[in-house]
Amino acid sequence: MRLKLVAVAVAALVPVVTMLGYNEYAMRQQRGDEVRAQAAQAARQASSEVERIVEGVQSLLVAVTSMPSVRHLDAANCNDALRSLAGNVPNVATIFVVKLDGTPVCGSIPIPAGIAFADRDYVRKAIETKAFVVGKYTKSRVTGAAVLPLAMPIVEDSAVAAVVVSGIRLDWLQNRIVERGLSPGSAVTLADEDGTVVARVPLPERFVGTVIPDEFQRLVHADKPGIIELTSQDGTERVLGYRPIAQPRSPLYVSAGVSTSEAFAPINRATIVNSLGIVLGAVVSLLLALFIGNRFILSPIVRIGDVMDDWRSGSTTARTGMKPIDELHAVGASLDALLDELERRRVQNEQAEEDRGLLVRELAHRVKNGFTLVQAIARQTFARSDPAHYQSFSERLSALASTYDLILSREGSASSMKDVLAAALRAHSADADRITVQGPDVVLPADLALPLSLVVHELATNATKYGSLGAENGRVSITWSHTGRDIDLSWREAGGPPVEEPSRKGFGSVLIERAFPAAARASSRKEFRADGLVFDLSFALREPNGRQQVSELRTARNENA
Repeated sequence: MRLKLVAVAVAALVPVVTMLGYNEYAMRQQRGDEVRAQAAQAARQASSEVERIVEGVQSLLVAVTSMPSVRHLDAANCNDALRSLAGNVPNVATIFVVKLDGTPVCGSIPIPAGIAFADRDYVRKAIETKAFVVGKYTKSRVTGAAVLPLAMPIVEDSAVAAVVVSGIRLDWLQNRIVERGLSPGSAVTLADEDGTVVARVPLPERFVGTVIPDEFQRLVHADKPGIIELTSQDGTERVLGYRPIAQPRSPLYVSAGVSTSEAFAPINRATIVNSLGIVLGAVVSLLLALFIGNRFILSPIVRIGDVMDDWRSGSTTARTGMKPIDELHAVGASLDALLDELERRRVQNEQAEEDRGLLVRELAHRVKNGFTLVQAIARQTFARSDPAHYQSFSERLSALASTYDLILSREGSASSMKDVLAAALRAHSADADRITVQGPDVVLPADLALPLSLVVHELATNATKYGSLGAENGRVSITWSHTGRDIDLSWREAGGPPVEEPSRKGFGSVLIERAFPAAARASSRKEFRADGLVFDLSFALREPNGRQQVSELRTARNENA
């Protein structure tokens, strides 16, 4: 029962857990979409910021190329102009002008002698394309700092006369990204066309100047922006939004990653809290189910079962004491009402039994008086005139009285077959050592015990007069068997005088044939042998519960003993 109560509680929790599980799944799906959108938005904003910075420096270089001292390569005036201009632009390292052979003409700071820039790819590319060029991660030969170089050609009559060179300070660019602010666990990476990292938040000291791993190089020059999930080089799982290089408008690769652990931290915490709540709720539900089940279901059932066991054990006063406040208590109250009714009927039956016992005892007394009266009348009538017939009649009457004593002592219910035979043979007690009785203990109902007693008494009387009991060494063997509801009895005489079949039927023969009721389906067979009579009798028991009655008789005998 407790398992069933637990199953009911679990079944009640299943819809709640299913709903919470679905909500958890839906929240994670929604949060995943939000994180992907957040990563794409962060990459887009970082890329726009880089484009704005590069466009600002490009505008600055365009203005420089328009300055007369620069266009005329007037070194003295050019130095002053560039020095004054660079001092007002903190994001650039230096501004200087170089000839087509790479030698410097002028600059915002003094340029050491012997330094040339002809080998720089951004200078060569500006000369070749006659357009603004953003270079790659570079260590400045003038300042030694890491910069992102930019070159703008000075075109005169469709020919490049010189090149204005500058560079965005990567430390400034790094600080610019930091100033924008990032959520915990997020990362922003800027890289040139070779995949060399020019700025990185966080851990710039670890990644700036390094090359993006080969497995992610494809993202630098991808066809279009995208979003992927990966484990970054710092070991953090992120959703990464990236925007590839698209010269000249987007000269740098930009990626922005959002940490999945940080992004899903609120949901994970909520999941833990919900899981703990579910577990706690399940435990409380199970405890309540067990408590309520024990209090309102199991306890009444156990109480009802105990009362029934006590009542079967003989405690007729056992009651549940329940009131019909609910279904189970209504069952208990109904059981109490039933037991009250059974007790009332038991008292009535006991009273009726007492009355019946009184009537049976009165009947026994009257029957015995009747037998005594009949015997007295018979003795006065023909005891002297016909003593032989009187003796036979008296013995039959005594056997009948003995049988009635036996039946009435059992209050008319049933008698043991052995007791019936012993009562029928009591008139021949002097020959008891020559009579053997053998067979199973079978209980006979009253309507079979009486005719059997009369038949056996008649056989014993005839054996005394004409058969083996009349001879000195004669013997009688009485055996019977019990198969199903049929009883087969055999009377065998031996050691007596030779017997012959009588020429006419006497009272005894008629008694033997007609003693049993029709329901017993009695049948008999006589065989007059030279050494004695053989008589076989078969009849059916009316009562099928013989074993129970035998047990009752044995109990009665033990009590009487």
